[in-house]
Amino acid sequence: MLEVTYHTIVRNARSGHRNAVIGMVLNLIQGLTMIVAFFLFFQILGLRSSPIRGDMMLYIMSGIFVYLTHIKAVGAVMGAGGPTSPMMLHRPMNTIIAILAAAFASLYTQIFTLVVILSVYHIAFTPITIHDPVAAMGFFLMAWFSGCAVGMIFLALKPWFPRFTAIAKTIYTRVNMIASGKMFVVNSLPASMMAMFDWNPLFHNIDQMRGAVFLHYNPQFTSVEYPIYLSLVLIMIGLMGEFFGRQHVSISWSAGR
Repeated sequence: MLEVTYHTIVRNARSGHRNAVIGMVLNLIQGLTMIVAFFLFFQILGLRSSPIRGDMMLYIMSGIFVYLTHIKAVGAVMGAGGPTSPMMLHRPMNTIIAILAAAFASLYTQIFTLVVILSVYHIAFTPITIHDPVAAMGFFLMAWFSGCAVGMIFLALKPWFPRFTAIAKTIYTRVNMIASGKMFVVNSLPASMMAMFDWNPLFHNIDQMRGAVFLHYNPQFTSVEYPIYLSLVLIMIGLMGEFFGRQHVSISWSAGR
């Protein structure tokens, strides 16, 4: 099973482009584009220094990397091969392997992007200092894990409501452009706005990530445990839904679509 999972991860990692290196570079460019766009946006607003005492670019990247990792994990798990996928015709293959491979291929790509961008910024522009790198990496992985959990819900719903699921995933992605909290500091929000965002595990992840990255920032209104417990619950619900759908699946479901 581990061998099949490994080869499926490699296949998924190379599926973005015929050339694996170009596929990684394209993902790198997407991350850079978002970072530059947000930097220019903050410049237009007149925010020339970080709202948290520290590097402005590190403040932007701490939000962008966590957001992209979460959203990419949602899309990867949601798009994993289902029981009617041609890959399932191969005897050692099953849907659990497909889900694991999609999730880890997404994580590999995002870690590559994170390492390259931070290294280039550290070497070419200014040295960066991360207050607690181990905790920061933990929250980065937590964003990926919670993205996998949300993706499992979409994956379980996809055979039954394919069009609705695609629309719901797009809405979730767009809402998180604001609701993730990557554009503002949570400690500065009024209580009325906190109630609009604290349902979102990504909102907690980004704020806790900034607490680990910056020495002079201490998250006061977000939780470390909430994204973990919510993700575990969503994964269990998603696995049960995927199992139920697999028992009733028919290749003719998508014949008319």
